Amino acid sequence: MPVPPRAKKASAAVVTDLFALWQQTLPRISGKSKLAEALRYAISRRAIFERFLTDGRIELDSNIVERAIRPQAITRKNSLFAGSDGGGRAWATIATLLQTAKMNNVDPLAWLTQTLERIANGWPSSEIDALMPWNYTN
Repeated sequence: MPVPPRAKKASAAVVTDLFALWQQTLPRISGKSKLAEALRYAISRRAIFERFLTDGRIELDSNIVERAIRPQAITRKNSLFAGSDGGGRAWATIATLLQTAKMNNVDPLAWLTQTLERIANGWPSSEIDALMPWNYTN
């Protein structure tokens, strides 16, 4: 849905003021501070940040992405209690892959079954990308 011109103009003014504030603030704070680091990071990526002003397909915030990855992040956090560091990492990896399958509208059990069968049958490691959930085919 395209952004109305009035909203785009208002957003552009806010963005301009925000970057002006950051540019004015940067010389007044310690160059080694976390705030200075964050301001330099944001200022150096201004063109990327402003892209939403000219491309109506780009969302102003990342709420859609954050909602989509929340299940993986929670599962990874919970995997810290898996009994050992190695077990936790393995659990987090598997949970992330299963959630990725779901995000790609792939049945996680079907994908995992096919992937494990292919690995057991000697799937070449040079073609590991073909096993990723987003490349799954029945």
